[in-house]
Amino acid sequence: MSDEAPVPVRFDTKIAVLLREDLEPWQRLNVTAFLVSGLGAEIPEVIGEPYEDADGVGYLPMFRQPVLVFEATKETLKTAHARALSRALPRALFTSDLFTTGNDRDNRAAVRAVPTGELDLVGLAVYGPRNGVDKVVKGARMHP
Repeated sequence: MSDEAPVPVRFDTKIAVLLREDLEPWQRLNVTAFLVSGLGAEIPEVIGEPYEDADGVGYLPMFRQPVLVFEATKETLKTAHARALSRALPRALFTSDLFTTGNDRDNRAAVRAVPTGELDLVGLAVYGPRNGVDKVVKGARMHP
């Protein structure tokens, strides 16, 4: 056995979720879950290998890297959205309208009904190179 400590894994990419600061706790959790599901579905390289416990029971794979959660004002969230668009980074969004719908079809219709600049964003997930994602979430703070 080696006495050397394992080298920490450092990713060249980052997954960030940005939440509007005025959300209720249940909304923060709900929005985060929905947002990250979009990244996992479209960007297979963010998903690691399946898990297995010592008894051989299998579990689904999860993200291979941490998800950093931030909070910001409505204005900072809008700026982050514009930055993500200008950098063409993969992104998922959640608007306030989605709290009133009850299914995927109605969710998509609610987003489609609003022009980009008028979306009432409450959450945004972004994936990409570390420095690009850092620029997108600039002005936000880590979620407490």
